[in-house]
Amino acid sequence: MLVIEYKIKAKPAQYRAIDEAIKTVQFIRNKCLRYWIDAPREANIKRFDLNKYSTELRSEFAFVKDLNSMACQASAERIWLAISRFYDNCKSHKPGNKGFPRFQKNNRSVEYKTTGWSLHKTKRRLTITDKKGIGELKLLGKWDIHTYPITSIKRVRLLCRADGYYCQFCVDFVSSDIQSATSNEIGLDVGIESFYTDSNGYQEPNPRFLRKAEPDIKQAQRRIYKKQKGSARRRKARARYSRKHLRVSRQRNEHAKRLARNLCKSNDLVAYEDLRVSNMLKNHCLAKSIADASWYQFRQWIEYFANKFGKLAVAVPPQYTSQECSQCGRVVKKSLSTRTHVCQCGCRLHRDTNAAINILHKAKSRVGHTQSNAKGVAASTLLGATLVEQVATKNLESPRL
Repeated sequence: MLVIEYKIKAKPAQYRAIDEAIKTVQFIRNKCLRYWIDAPREANIKRFDLNKYSTELRSEFAFVKDLNSMACQASAERIWLAISRFYDNCKSHKPGNKGFPRFQKNNRSVEYKTTGWSLHKTKRRLTITDKKGIGELKLLGKWDIHTYPITSIKRVRLLCRADGYYCQFCVDFVSSDIQSATSNEIGLDVGIESFYTDSNGYQEPNPRFLRKAEPDIKQAQRRIYKKQKGSARRRKARARYSRKHLRVSRQRNEHAKRLARNLCKSNDLVAYEDLRVSNMLKNHCLAKSIADASWYQFRQWIEYFANKFGKLAVAVPPQYTSQECSQCGRVVKKSLSTRTHVCQCGCRLHRDTNAAINILHKAKSRVGHTQSNAKGVAASTLLGATLVEQVATKNLESPRL
């Protein structure tokens, strides 16, 4: 599934109509969640029941009826995705919170399926045909949606960000660009001191986008509280604050995308640690630095480009990769503050370089046996299975506008 994104140019009244549609989607989602919570246990509510209930809401509320019927179903499917995830976590006995579905307070997107929209013959204008009054929207971007047949567009999503409104087309298309073999193999050890250290000894500097932007973000946040509540100045101050966070998010994504593309293009095998970043974020001393490094996003892009270029990406268990000697295999205990690996066999390496070599050795021993996300598809999206919602933006290679 490929996601093609355009920025929207429209009139203020059309923006307000998009906001109204987004609020309607939030209303339907929350009503379906309340319906599931209040239903008796023996009712055994399923996805079809929530879709049926969304149809009943159309006959009960006029503003819901103005929204396209498939958009109402899509909003009901969103909450069913959260409910099914909760059920799966309970069945698998996931430790900690199981992710009980919550009521939504700040929805930012509305999703149409195969009806409720039409493309102009120039493919640069999109018309929303329901009764919300959105009308014709101008699409700004460099992508050519006209190269794909209309029947391959499975979803059209309108979403609101801090810097404007965007339109996403979910196209049923597999992006493939098989690259020639290079006979190179590399192991990666991600970290905070450097973004990653490879098995060749190279250390990629950690950009620390959030740390660098933090003074401006804090200043923008202080300005919010100096404005009167409910005023237009406070609303504008919040918008400036949101745009600064959005810029940091885009910088992280583009940085991870660029590095992952280069690594997968120049190596036949890319090995990395199978880290549980969500558990590592529980360390309150390092949580901000770990989140700023965006390790999981980097891993997602590696898996995506490995699948696209026909390369191999292997995730290995992270246990003892820093403690074992890459030369003799002896375990050398060391604290996190010890940055140099020194072994009795005479091996003396940087701690992260030694770990990267061990990661590569483990990956090469696993090739031909159990491989983790070797094609980079499993963590990318849930859309191919349920056609409900893009969970990640790995396939979103469109330039940010």
